Amino acid sequence: MKLYCEVEVISRHLPALGLRNRGKGVRAVLSLCQQAPRTQPRPRAGGERGGPHPACLFISTLKDKRGTRYEANSSSLKGFLSAVRLAHRGCDVAVPLSTLTPVKTSEFEKFKTKMVITSKKDYPLSKNFPYSLEHLQTSYCGLVRVDMRMLCLKNLKKLDLSHNHIKKLPATIGDLIHLQDLNLNDNHLETFSVALCQSTLQKSLRSLDLSKNKIKALPVQFCQFQELTDLKLDDNELIRLPFKMGQLRNLRFLSAARNKLPFLPSEFKNLSLEYLDLFGNTFEPPKVLPVIKLQVPLTLLESSARTILYNRIPYGSHIIPFHLCQDLDTAKTCVCGKFCLSCFIQGTTTMNLHSVAHTVVLVDNMGGTEAPVISYFCSLACYVNSCDMLK
Repeated sequence: MKLYCEVEVISRHLPALGLRNRGKGVRAVLSLCQQAPRTQPRPRAGGERGGPHPACLFISTLKDKRGTRYEANSSSLKGFLSAVRLAHRGCDVAVPLSTLTPVKTSEFEKFKTKMVITSKKDYPLSKNFPYSLEHLQTSYCGLVRVDMRMLCLKNLKKLDLSHNHIKKLPATIGDLIHLQDLNLNDNHLETFSVALCQSTLQKSLRSLDLSKNKIKALPVQFCQFQELTDLKLDDNELIRLPFKMGQLRNLRFLSAARNKLPFLPSEFKNLSLEYLDLFGNTFEPPKVLPVIKLQVPLTLLESSARTILYNRIPYGSHIIPFHLCQDLDTAKTCVCGKFCLSCFIQGTTTMNLHSVAHTVVLVDNMGGTEAPVISYFCSLACYVNSCDMLK
């Protein structure tokens, strides 16, 4: 009978000597073993005689595979504890007992916290991944989808699926509640689902690498990754960034080089970055004339939407139709801080990227560090008050 656990051996004599225990357990295999029979049974405490074949605890670690034997005591889980209690009383133990043999290295695989696989031939097909993994890398394995066995690794903090052929991400990746680092570099992704953006990854994800895929746009809900600090979007087919990009308050590293971005969203100026790389995009020169889509008076839909958003009234598909939720999610933000749905003035200006990032990679081969930014105005008054910015 064996138990895989963390074990700390404590000596009760140390405090009397002015010493303390380590206070930290080690990964071990704890076995309930049969001792070799003796010619004379050893007396037990209280004068009783133990059975001819007493049991003992046997602890083996990765450094001590031959193990160390201890008298049986009651310090484990319920099932193991029951067997130990029976052994301590000298009774027959109704479970298979292990023999006193050195532990194999393979028995410690269950305690692995990191596994790196970089070829198809090393990819496990017939056995599960160790449940204790915190870092898993499976690169160059030819994966066309995410292995569902990975989604059972509830302790996973870093998942590297780079250099594969994955086309779609399952929403259940969001069930990895401790996941902080997700690397999907060099795959065949075309979209990033809204379900992932609304999963528990909102609170855990710190680093995301989506570079070298085929993504054309990210959903507006992408900006719900409030803990994200590092984002790599290089070498995709992005034609726009989420217009609520400025809500990523913790973002410090952003790389979106070699895409097809014509301009940046207006909230981009709210970012506070340490590093920014937008090299090789197809930025367009600012338009001289604005795009005017004002309506007077405002439609009932426009007026209602502005009221809901301005007063932060909760909404959802269980309250209003789903298409109205989508309209509210994609509402524009005026430079004055108010919102507009389909009634607005759209203008373009130029922003020096050093105003949002400490280190800026040149946006072109001409040494430029400026990029066009699109802005929205909820009324003619807001546009007139900001006309100096649009010159």
